[in-house]
Order: sequence, then C-alpha cells, then structure tokens
Amino acid sequence: MLGTVLGSLAADSDGAAAAPRPAAADDDTARIAKEIAALREELRTERQFTELGTIREAQRVFLRANGKFPDFLEVGFDVWFSVHDWHVRWQQPMMLGRDTLGRYTIALNQTQLILRPDVLGGFIGIAYDNR
Repeated sequence: MLGTVLGSLAADSDGAAAAPRPAAADDDTARIAKEIAALREELRTERQFTELGTIREAQRVFLRANGKFPDFLEVGFDVWFSVHDWHVRWQQPMMLGRDTLGRYTIALNQTQLILRPDVLGGFIGIAYDNR
C-alpha cells in the first residue's frame, strides 16, 4: 500500500514537471503550422500572376465587348515594370518596341502595352484597337 501511495505521488510530481512541455510543444506546433500556412499562401499566389491581374481585367472587358483582345493598352510605369519583371521571372520572351510616337511598347497576350511616363505609376488606360 505504501509503495502505491508513494508511486502515485512520484507520478504526480513527474506529471507536474512534464505539464509545461506540452504547452511549449503546442507553441512550436502552432508556429510550424503558421509557417506552413504562409508557405502555402506564397506558393498559391506565385502561380496566379497577380502582377498581371489588372491588365487581364482590362483585356477581359474589351474582349467581352469586341470579341477580340485589344491591340493597345496604355499603362503607367509601375504596371510596365511589373510586366517586364514578369517576363524576366518566368523567362518569357520579351517583345519590346516603340510606337509611331516613340513611346515604349511591350507585348502581352496579343496586346501592346504602351508606357505612359506622364501618368501615375499604377495607371491602366482604356484598351483600344488599331482601327
């Protein structure tokens, strides 16, 4: 009987010492889960091409109205450089040029993006055709 009582007391004292460990393990597990969620989000957004989203929306609007992609779309320098960086990052061939007014152009999805340095960086103009 004495061994059982002492054994249970010893087990209780070991249990008290071990109690903080699960809390630390829970913190570690929560931190790891948070890091995995952040990594999952980064991988998800990596393939969504978020830098092209606003341009694609302008192309969609034009496509719905006219049944074809626009020939031209004027953009600000932030949009321009994000498209340029997208080509570099994904190792896509860049078709750079100049229009008749001497403005820089870059091709994206059958549309020539025209750099407008005189407007705000995030500017996206109304898409239009060559006609």
